[in-house]
Amino acid sequence: MKLIDRKSSQLKKKINLITATNPNGIISEQYRKIRTNFLSCPNSINPQTVIITSPNQEEGKSTTAANFAVSLAQQGKNVLLIDANLRKSSLHSSFKVDNSIGLSNVLKGRNQLNDVIVQTEIKGLDLIPSGPPPLNPAELLGSNEMELLIDNVIKRYDMVLFDTPGVLEFADAKILANQCDSLILVIRWGKTKNEAAIEAKRLLEPDKAKLLGVILNDRV
Repeated sequence: MKLIDRKSSQLKKKINLITATNPNGIISEQYRKIRTNFLSCPNSINPQTVIITSPNQEEGKSTTAANFAVSLAQQGKNVLLIDANLRKSSLHSSFKVDNSIGLSNVLKGRNQLNDVIVQTEIKGLDLIPSGPPPLNPAELLGSNEMELLIDNVIKRYDMVLFDTPGVLEFADAKILANQCDSLILVIRWGKTKNEAAIEAKRLLEPDKAKLLGVILNDRV
């Protein structure tokens, strides 16, 4: 399945939750096209846990994750968005929620899952913020606690989306790719180098998560 958006324009720090603030705009329509392609996956794939990542930072993956989650919720899906970037979180700012507790607290055993799930202002969309940055993010993401968390949330939600650090920067996305069933790679026009995109794809290929497609953003 091709999941490619060649006309989406996402301006870092200027466009945030555009699918919520301007649902009838051109960019929101691009997200609806991505959503349609995603929901048209063959039954043999049937993605429920989706990692959204990129080769490196500043390529639009967090903006994409947030707006894609909103778009799915607008379709009537029950969606959970998890900020699994335990190194440099951002989703709590996008949704204007507290980040004093979150994913890192659950993985350390300091809080229960229900303590950290936040209802956003978007109907059908919940968020787990990252929580305080831990000293060992990769180890936490690969822990039994993370597996238990995923097992629990897939029973409650139609879709679970994970925002992770860049594939070429840290092992975090690759670790989660062995616990989830699908993955979307975000690349940025004029920033992501061809060799970086190819290398990110190569690194992810052996993992459990199936690469559903690529979103090319910032090309007007």
